[in-house]
Amino acid sequence: MFAWLPENVSTYGGDIDAIFKLIYYVVGVWFVATQVFLVYCLIRFRRRSGNQRSKYLPGNTASQAAWVLIPCALVLVLDLWIDFRGADVWAKVKLSRPTPNLIVRVTGKQFNWIVTYPGPDGKFGTADDKKIDNDLHVPVNQVVRVLLTGEDVIHSFYLPHLRLKQDVVPGREIPAWFEATKTGKYEIPCAELCGFGHSGMKGFLYVHSEADFKAWVRTQWPSAG
Repeated sequence: MFAWLPENVSTYGGDIDAIFKLIYYVVGVWFVATQVFLVYCLIRFRRRSGNQRSKYLPGNTASQAAWVLIPCALVLVLDLWIDFRGADVWAKVKLSRPTPNLIVRVTGKQFNWIVTYPGPDGKFGTADDKKIDNDLHVPVNQVVRVLLTGEDVIHSFYLPHLRLKQDVVPGREIPAWFEATKTGKYEIPCAELCGFGHSGMKGFLYVHSEADFKAWVRTQWPSAG
């Protein structure tokens, strides 16, 4: 089942995958135990000659209440276990933002991603800004901060190979970050139904080696050397 997930090429992707696996195991064991118990009840209490008629049990004794309280307590403990494990990962991805090596702005609009680079001066809103539709170029093994905003409706910036998914809300600028660990080309679909062209709204992340990224930068800003 875990092989269904796309290859992880993110520094924090392994932490997110670990939460997925924990949920799979907890839910899987609980599901199997429940089904085994149901099959047992079907066989044990099936209709047979000489069976007594069923009785109404109000559940006002300790032994009867235990059938409800003990499973509820187990579910609560397992849920809190997942929550505590997930809180650390959430803080790592959403709260602990490392110093970026590259900052880009990505704007979602119907139906494409507009990627804006600040240019050699490192400032947005200046003459050397470069806007590219649907292509995001970054260096490998370097922290990239993405400033997400929208022009029209809610979109969702999704990098499945990097385990990054963040809604894009018009009127807000939401920061996200990632650090890719492997060069390659990875899809950036929109994961939020945003209109009739939603299925065709996708871009691509190009993760370059350091030398190749510098060469790409030179092609975009030749005058900067």
